[in-house]
Amino acid sequence: MAIKRFFADQDTTITNAYKPGLSENSRATGSNMGKADALETFSIYGQGAPGQYTDASSGSAELSRILIKFPVSEISASRNSGSLPVSGSVNFYMRMFNARHPFTLPEDFKLVVAPISQSWEEGIGLDMDEYSDETRGGTGANWVNASASYSWATKGGKFHASPINTVSFAEGAEDLETDITTLVEQWLQGGPQHAVGGKENFGVGVYFTSSQESYFSSSTGATTGSILHNTDGAQRSYYTKKFFASGSEFFFKRPHIEARWDSSTKDDRGNFYSSSSLMGVLDNLNTIYLYNYIRGQLKDLPDIGKYDPVYVGLYTSASGGDQFTTASVYNLVGSGSGLQRNLGNENLITGGWIASGTYSASFALKTTASVVYDRWYSGSAGTALGSLTVYHTGAFDPIQTSASIINPTPEYVTKITNLKPSYNRKEEPKLRLFIREKNWNPNLYVKATTQVDTKIIEDAYYKIFREVDNLDVVQYGTGSDNLNYTRLSFDVSGNYFDFDMSMLENGYSYGFRFSYYVNGQYHEQPNIFKFRVE
Repeated sequence: MAIKRFFADQDTTITNAYKPGLSENSRATGSNMGKADALETFSIYGQGAPGQYTDASSGSAELSRILIKFPVSEISASRNSGSLPVSGSVNFYMRMFNARHPFTLPEDFKLVVAPISQSWEEGIGLDMDEYSDETRGGTGANWVNASASYSWATKGGKFHASPINTVSFAEGAEDLETDITTLVEQWLQGGPQHAVGGKENFGVGVYFTSSQESYFSSSTGATTGSILHNTDGAQRSYYTKKFFASGSEFFFKRPHIEARWDSSTKDDRGNFYSSSSLMGVLDNLNTIYLYNYIRGQLKDLPDIGKYDPVYVGLYTSASGGDQFTTASVYNLVGSGSGLQRNLGNENLITGGWIASGTYSASFALKTTASVVYDRWYSGSAGTALGSLTVYHTGAFDPIQTSASIINPTPEYVTKITNLKPSYNRKEEPKLRLFIREKNWNPNLYVKATTQVDTKIIEDAYYKIFREVDNLDVVQYGTGSDNLNYTRLSFDVSGNYFDFDMSMLENGYSYGFRFSYYVNGQYHEQPNIFKFRVE
């Protein structure tokens, strides 16, 4: 699983807009929209009661801002449990979804996403048209008050100066997606009393940039009444941008933080290539894994800690036989790009801890042997081989590389071998693929005597869509940010991936599709694998 979503648990809209009638004495500064199913931000310039505000400096400026908060405690719990990677290994994206409406939609504008620096209350208001649900001194944030007990330190919300994200909208109807990794990591550190550089989680505000919020020049150089002093503002209107709120009936349109990371494991035991001059340095490198399952659970080896080495020896037979030495085995060492003979410790390869109960070793091997046996050891460097503890002996079949006189364009047949017809939202299945080339046509002898091995695709990706409307719930994670968050893992049994069914809504059918990166291009496969979430 390399994607996890955390849905907003509080949101509201605050505004200083005029109520119907456009009277200066009827601004909606006390209104609350905490339970509305949409969120709205706008900037209106020069709209006033007939005969009023002919002077641009006199204050006919109306603004609306969005406040939204996410369950950082859930993100922290996921990290503590190990289901979310450590800082630096995961990116957090804030996502909001455009809500269509019959009013004017601005074009070519920018929205700011800024961390809120003061606690606030969501409230229970609903009315976004006439602003009839007022909090006054009651529960819920508005333009003046952050809560029933406290006013905003600055009218319209109080925000930190950093980190600030600015999101551009060319046509106006786009969704909002922005990387807020730095801010989420600050929230996870907590307030200043917990860690230097941390921030207490009060959520974020979403509103137009200062150059696009309405112009107003106060004679005092400060906020006048409910109107913000903004001499850099726009003398035009941007009305109105709406997003779906956390209370929306549309499950996948609710605002959320999406954690993305590359969790793929590339275990070359079933895809091991012997070193060849036809391949570059990194292509010659292979990685094999050891998985220590104890009663169905991955458990760390007792004598090997997270920072201790594990050693691997390569042999011609399961009982030992001849050992491959520095004449044919290379480690990747240092920060350079070269493979160096750096085995030591009686020609053993040095590997290490990857995750709970999981260890790996990377090396290049030059051999024509049909089978190579890998033996995993613990101990200290320089210890005699006979004194090392042997944990496990495995095997792999090296593949010989050869050039070709044709440019192949393979097509594949794919099947999920363990897909169930339905799942519940508490399941996180590990789904395994069987892949073979489409035009593979064995003779009768091969059919009768040979077990067909699955084809391993080194760069395979999944997406998931809802069948009723073809909505992409999770898209292929192959974007320009190169997070590869939907890339499939592989081991000796083929490609596989984990998926958290809690991200899907009950009562619908969904489908998996796959895209394989082959010969420098992505090829979406024709097969669709459907299931239902109950």
